[in-house]
Amino acid sequence: MASTMPAYSSLAFSPSSLLKSSVPHPSPAFPSSGRCLLTSFPEFRGLRIQMPSSKLSLLSTVARNSRVSRRNVGRVVCEAQETTIDIPAVTDATWQSLVLKADGPVLVEFWAPWCGPCRMIHPVVAELSMQYTGKLKFLKLNTDESPSIASKYGIRSIPTIMIFNNGEKKDAVIGAVPKTTLTTTIEKFL
Repeated sequence: MASTMPAYSSLAFSPSSLLKSSVPHPSPAFPSSGRCLLTSFPEFRGLRIQMPSSKLSLLSTVARNSRVSRRNVGRVVCEAQETTIDIPAVTDATWQSLVLKADGPVLVEFWAPWCGPCRMIHPVVAELSMQYTGKLKFLKLNTDESPSIASKYGIRSIPTIMIFNNGEKKDAVIGAVPKTTLTTTIEKFL
């Protein structure tokens, strides 16, 4: 049985040649012309690091002569790590002792490292942990590392905040919610 597909020759392309040229490319998106016209983009030349003036090098010379001008070049210092509070983690192995047999209410944040909304809510939960020190225990559970606990409690979306009291699930808040929503939920169980 004869094939109705047109024959294509094999061509090798470098990324820069694809960006700078018009390449024959049969595609359902361009059925009439059979050509895909790509736009020319400036080439990426890598990251440039400005060295201190006492250590001039070829790298800093290239950075000075580049088309991009920099006004305030200096070190970038991240102080956020110094201001964050580390909430203890709970795992499959420690779940029983830290959550189910805990004295008093426990707030557990179900999260994952790849989850953007989880990273948004971390500072809010950390702030609340300082506000409720001694009244409520705060823990976090990575759902990638402890999927059995997450599935046992029906976690389908993260971040999910659950409050446990005397080993029983009392309430859950799903999603990156405002601090006021979490405060209202916490106050119900204190």
